[in-house]
Amino acid sequence: MEREKLGSRLGFILLSAGCAIGIGNVWKFPYMAGQYGGGAFVLFYIFFLLILGLPIMSMEFAIGRASRKSPVKAYNVLEKKGQKWHLHGYVALLGNYLLMMFYTTVSGWMLHYFYLTATGHFVNADAEQVSSIFSDMLGQPKVMVFWMLIVVILGFGICSFGLQKGLERITKVMMIALLVIMVVLAVNSVFMDGAKEGLQFYLAPNFEKMKEIGIGTTIVGAMNQAFFTLSLGIGAMAIFGSYIGKERALLGEAVNVAILDTFVALVSGMIIFPACFSFGVEADSGPSLIFLTLPNIFNHIPLGRLWGSLFFIFMAFAAFSTVLAVFENIISCGMDLTGCTRKKAAFINGIAMFFLSLPCVLGYNVFSSFQPFGKGSTIMDLEDFLVSNILLPLGSFVYLLFCVSRYGWGWKNYTDEANTGKGLKVAKWMRGYFTYILPVIVLVLFAIGIKDKFF
Repeated sequence: MEREKLGSRLGFILLSAGCAIGIGNVWKFPYMAGQYGGGAFVLFYIFFLLILGLPIMSMEFAIGRASRKSPVKAYNVLEKKGQKWHLHGYVALLGNYLLMMFYTTVSGWMLHYFYLTATGHFVNADAEQVSSIFSDMLGQPKVMVFWMLIVVILGFGICSFGLQKGLERITKVMMIALLVIMVVLAVNSVFMDGAKEGLQFYLAPNFEKMKEIGIGTTIVGAMNQAFFTLSLGIGAMAIFGSYIGKERALLGEAVNVAILDTFVALVSGMIIFPACFSFGVEADSGPSLIFLTLPNIFNHIPLGRLWGSLFFIFMAFAAFSTVLAVFENIISCGMDLTGCTRKKAAFINGIAMFFLSLPCVLGYNVFSSFQPFGKGSTIMDLEDFLVSNILLPLGSFVYLLFCVSRYGWGWKNYTDEANTGKGLKVAKWMRGYFTYILPVIVLVLFAIGIKDKFF
């Protein structure tokens, strides 16, 4: 069976960026910037995106494009006889399932909040009522299961229509809408009273604040965020490499994806921080920023219901762009493993995904007594930890070793593939950094993630 191809380069860039752009950019990035002192964090984030994210993304793209297979079969084509690299393909597939087991729930939250805002549930609600709306939602398994099911059906439904007719067509529309809505919301925020202080906090590096929090803590936070924002290590990027031609060099394409990804993260902050400062909201209020803080803000501004609805549809699009990309990966792996049709792979995985997503949804209500990391922790925390702290860094480490080591695919094969086509190339001088320094950084990140969680 001939492998499907994407219809255009724009489709490839928007799909890859859509996979990278998710809750991590529009939810986690602003609140982390808030907690770690604003501008200084943003500077380090961009630095680590360049030295960490781009090289590994180019490697995933190269493995995908050279093998023309999904992540579960890519190593089989490229490894030498008798080698065992292909075992990581199965771990990568597991990572995609695990990521979606909680991502479908959070995407459902965004849809639910869009529905609540659009239908006027927040109008005239005070801060206490806004807070209780969020806890009420978490306490209602039926509501959460309903929205999660909508996400699963929509996601696999769109992917079942094929690469160009389903995934590429919908993602293009959704990503362009996402970017337009973001810019409109940011312009609205920037013209609020008090916006100046918010922008200053966000964009001017405050090294004094950084010292207070701890320079090491800020640097590690930025390093983690840069790494995880691109979903590297579970083949989520490799799949799109397998769908593109040889016209463009891959480091240049990685740069384009990273620029879009960073643009979305930065503009999210420009939506949120001016609004926080205008209404005297703590900018470092953490994960609750979106669900508790922002509805209060939308209540106090002219046309708040419209801005609120736009904001949550933007959040839903950001989450859904990742869902579609990862569902595509799961379907493609299913087709490669069993030889079944796209429609059948979508149908079977849709049913499986619904049941796999239930523990996360029920972890907030029916199974709330199960607290894997101590008081207040949930099943989602466990799933997120397994993906973010274990599968992504270790998976990236495997891709990295495979591309630079003579016991894997090797430096020459990787650079030959990555440098085919026009655009930015992997230079010879980068070999030492990619081979000896980058693997150490990835392992250090992994070790710090484990240490932070348990010690």
